Amino acid sequence: MTKEERLIKERERLKAMYLGQSEISGGAEFCFGIDEAGRGPLCGPVVAACCLLPDDYEILYLNDSKKLSEKKREEVYAEVIEHAIAYGIGIVGPERIDEINILNATYEAMTDAFKKCKESLVKGGNSFDLMRDLSVILVDGNRSVPYINEKQITVVGGDAKCPSIAAASCIAKVSRDRLLMNYDMQYPEYGFAKHKGYGTKEHIEAIKKYGPLPIHRRSFIKNFI
Repeated sequence: MTKEERLIKERERLKAMYLGQSEISGGAEFCFGIDEAGRGPLCGPVVAACCLLPDDYEILYLNDSKKLSEKKREEVYAEVIEHAIAYGIGIVGPERIDEINILNATYEAMTDAFKKCKESLVKGGNSFDLMRDLSVILVDGNRSVPYINEKQITVVGGDAKCPSIAAASCIAKVSRDRLLMNYDMQYPEYGFAKHKGYGTKEHIEAIKKYGPLPIHRRSFIKNFI
């Protein structure tokens, strides 16, 4: 397949995603996508993002962040950040996760991300209040966010189906990965740059050898210490 043929195929995929999002959203004019990164790791925060994309700018290779290489994910992230109408990022740390559990912490991060996205709208000269009747929030997964009192539609596998959720997925994933890279510089013996805090054999062995860090979720590692 030639480069031109691959580009045509990619544009067809994107077009299908936007058409699918329109169908899922019931034709809503403004689709706010929400997704998270970091529910499963043993350490660090859970990070959520909310994003509203324009319809008139093409972001090639926009997709579920897990389907993109790290390099491509960074490129897509940069495009999304530059061209989004608005976006917001919510971060909930390990102590709060241990206090209220990961599901509620995820809801808090998503709620904060939506709040910041609305604030970003205001800074851009827009108003969510004027958009409300034409808007829907598309949430990745099968659970709506109880702390957001706006119209929501849950979309299982939404980060591969809806551009707005895919954009949120990339923002959340890249934002969290960058935090873990900083942790790796602080605690190089734990290998955070490689496993990003997930419960790999290498990570668990490091916890047993060096002990837990302040960034570890105690409720997640209680069987290892």
